[in-house]
Amino acid sequence: MREYLLTLCITAAVTYLLTGPVRKFAIVAGAMPEIRARDVHREPTPRLGGIAMFFGLCAGLLVADHLTNLSEVFAKSNEPRALLSGAALIWLIGVLDDKFEIDALIKLGGQMIAAGVMVMQGLTILWLPIPGVGNVALTQWQGTLLTVALVVITINAVNFVDGLDGLAAGMVCIAAGSFFLYAYRIWYSYGIEAAAPGTLFAAILMGMCLGFLPHNMHPARIFMGDSGSMLIGLVLSAGAISITGQVDPDALALFTGSEKAAVHQTVPVYIPLLLPLTIIAVPAADLVLAIVRRTWRGQSPFAADRGHLHHRLLEIGHSHSRAVLIMYFWSALIGFGALAYSVNSASMWIVLGVVFLSAVGLVLLLLPRFTPRVPLWAQRFVPPRYRRRRVPAAVAESAAPEVTESEERSPVTAGAPGVNGATAIGARSRFLDRR
Repeated sequence: MREYLLTLCITAAVTYLLTGPVRKFAIVAGAMPEIRARDVHREPTPRLGGIAMFFGLCAGLLVADHLTNLSEVFAKSNEPRALLSGAALIWLIGVLDDKFEIDALIKLGGQMIAAGVMVMQGLTILWLPIPGVGNVALTQWQGTLLTVALVVITINAVNFVDGLDGLAAGMVCIAAGSFFLYAYRIWYSYGIEAAAPGTLFAAILMGMCLGFLPHNMHPARIFMGDSGSMLIGLVLSAGAISITGQVDPDALALFTGSEKAAVHQTVPVYIPLLLPLTIIAVPAADLVLAIVRRTWRGQSPFAADRGHLHHRLLEIGHSHSRAVLIMYFWSALIGFGALAYSVNSASMWIVLGVVFLSAVGLVLLLLPRFTPRVPLWAQRFVPPRYRRRRVPAAVAESAAPEVTESEERSPVTAGAPGVNGATAIGARSRFLDRR
């Protein structure tokens, strides 16, 4: 565990330290596209954050190669090299897209080529655990097609959800955290060496996201762009492929009996990881809804719009930060709920807990205007908008100017004294028109 944590910290540190210089480089290189109609931000923001994330990936793999226990992963398996090759190709395509806005079909072809490169180097699905049947061995073409499809779906799901500051990096970090705990349990508790590459990929992915998040939280100073979103999507899919398609569920020896019984008992984990719907359930749902919505309107599935889940949260009244936190909540509930269910699928308390937290999430969705107030002793630990403002009545009356009805109804024009030129909104009156 210590070597995994060291790899995670090195990856996060390199990503964090390089993001600042990459931001300056992006500004100089002109990777600051104009604001589009579907964008949420209102100021041009540099992209190319994926450059720092890619070098963080390289640093994590380099450090892991020189550690005592993790070096065996590179000696016994070719999957880390396959990941690095595919990541380099998809990162290069993303950098070109952030700078020159290449066509969507070209990006799709690049994603398929990157997935093919990983397949050629051994990172592929060899068999599938089917409930009631057992392990079904796949032919070379079947494994290749299924691997390419999984990589492309995951990359585009993460790319579609990258619409708010810190949303994609935070959701992928949560997914990688739940995936890491599951993969580490298989590798350490059951001694299955085939799960070691997936565990390493999850640790590095968490480091990439954690190192980039401080620069990307609202208001973001830099965006990861397609070079970052496609990169973390590929790393996430590589871990899922490594665990699902190359770890024999019968080797877990969880249950005595036939192989069919073992596969049937491990279905709560393996089938979700196959798609993988638990670790990217929210981005996958957003991807499916976007494709249905655009094709229903007669548009291309790759045509951008403002109908994503995070856009709808903003439309019903949620703030930017609250919309991101709600998406975090649902990702954590699905990912860690599936993880807990895989550990003890017979426990009714886990199911009841997931149902209760789902109800809490629905309540949060229905209360966009609710602003909680914390106790006085905890105000220093929360953002200013959640703090109580105590202003004495005498001070408020003396500070408040007298406003006549004509002045209160007069429109505020841009360029007037005391008016913010960016928003054309002046100081609001302290007296409300109760009529």
